[in-house]
Amino acid sequence: MAQQPRRALRVAIIGAGIGGLAAAVALRQGGFEVELFERSAKLEVGAGLQIGPNGVKVLRALGLEDELMRNAFEPFGIMSVTWDEGRLRFRQPLKEISRQRYGAPYLTAHRADLHNLLRRAVGDAPLHLGAHCIGAETVNGAAVARFADGSTAEADVVVGADGIRSAIRAQHFGEDHPRFTEMMAWRCIVPMDCVPTRIGPNGDVALPHGEYFGWIGPNGHVICYPIGVRGDRLNIFGGHVTTEWIEESWSVPSSREELIAAKAGWNAALLDMFRHVEHVYKWGIYDRDPLPHWTAGRVTLLGDAAHPTMPTLAQGANMAIEDGYVLARLLARHGDDVEAALNIYPAERKPRTDWVTLKSREQFANNRKALPPPFVDRTWLFVNDVVRETGALQPA
Repeated sequence: MAQQPRRALRVAIIGAGIGGLAAAVALRQGGFEVELFERSAKLEVGAGLQIGPNGVKVLRALGLEDELMRNAFEPFGIMSVTWDEGRLRFRQPLKEISRQRYGAPYLTAHRADLHNLLRRAVGDAPLHLGAHCIGAETVNGAAVARFADGSTAEADVVVGADGIRSAIRAQHFGEDHPRFTEMMAWRCIVPMDCVPTRIGPNGDVALPHGEYFGWIGPNGHVICYPIGVRGDRLNIFGGHVTTEWIEESWSVPSSREELIAAKAGWNAALLDMFRHVEHVYKWGIYDRDPLPHWTAGRVTLLGDAAHPTMPTLAQGANMAIEDGYVLARLLARHGDDVEAALNIYPAERKPRTDWVTLKSREQFANNRKALPPPFVDRTWLFVNDVVRETGALQPA
């Protein structure tokens, strides 16, 4: 009798953010059936993000590097200026060193551009919007996701990529206890033609459009980097020390007036940039301890649901992209032994993601003491450990 071909494993992914979509791409390339469920009625586009060489290497392994390069920007340098007078503190190359030392570029992108790239790569995998998942469990050897409208979805695996407020994490591993760090941040975007080309007391500091630059001051810091295919927009992250509790959400509306008032006394050129931003959002920055476990039966976690991390090292999206690749590789490697793959997955990933979480906390503490600015450690001190080749790219 001819042997029946093995049925492709079905994977339900809860959450269609960067991590969920990256996992879907890797799983589909591995021959899995994938279905995505997203709580939002429409996908949020967000603002800028940074794709380190480690994230680029995973997207390269998925065959997406060429399209990524067409939808992202590669800053050529990195610089720091004083918060008040705009004097040059240091300037270093970025493009050349990243490619030579780490074998891949350091990119900046609009979240929507990366998101759309991944959505195209997922192909015709079903994507359900407005699907509010309230939990998932293993039932009679299958994984079942439950939704607020009473519906369910059955698969061989359920992946909780449902973000920092993950219902699946809360169900299996308990409610988390985030700590407000007394730091909040604004996110906004300004057209590049509203960014000056020279700053400093006498205009003696060149500010070439295409560099990654930042300001650090007594009550926070401001990080700026170009995004868009041609780098025609500048993404702004404005950190600010405050004892006022701020919601942990990227979509709390703010205003340019609130941003300008918080940075009163800072460099005039920076404040003038703020006057040209349109939509301004703010959120509180919270700290969490690494989660001891990610997997329960045939249900596991990915990205912010598994290891919510402060933004200090700009590795949230990169870690989620790596998670998806590793998960797909392990499921392919272990065949029908799904639960073995799902138990090995956090064992392989946690040392790395725990390190990033704790290093982000350490760097955050340094920032609060006005020690080396985040855009320095983010790229140089930290990159030696995080961007190096890891098991994430070993063949199956």
